[in-house]
Amino acid sequence: QVQLVESGGGLVQAGDSLRISCTAAGRTFSGYTVGWFRQAPGKEREFVSALRRGGFAPDYADSVEGRFTISRDSAGNTVYLQMNSLKPSDTAVYYCAADSTTYTSTYYKTSTAYDSWGQGTQVTVSS
Repeated sequence: QVQLVESGGGLVQAGDSLRISCTAAGRTFSGYTVGWFRQAPGKEREFVSALRRGGFAPDYADSVEGRFTISRDSAGNTVYLQMNSLKPSDTAVYYCAADSTTYTSTYYKTSTAYDSWGQGTQVTVSS
């Protein structure tokens, strides 16, 4: 397992942009599949985006495709989620997750695919 710390959440208006970060304590994300999930009040945790171990192209939920971008810094110990054109429906606690498994199926889109989780960061988008 790896210790994960998210940061960068906040309160923004609809249409604004925000970048949230996920840092791996004491190590890099090399060799890990890293995912972003979110959970709104009263709803189940849902997949947002992932960078899969093995050099696969980033993947996104349909609801954020074209607005959100996942990336990793050159040092490899921080993963970002750039969120543009934010909507009130994006309001949620955002969690990053990591696992050392290489997924060739879509199992990485499920929360049970990950054994390490951060504490979450709140993103609130006002209308």
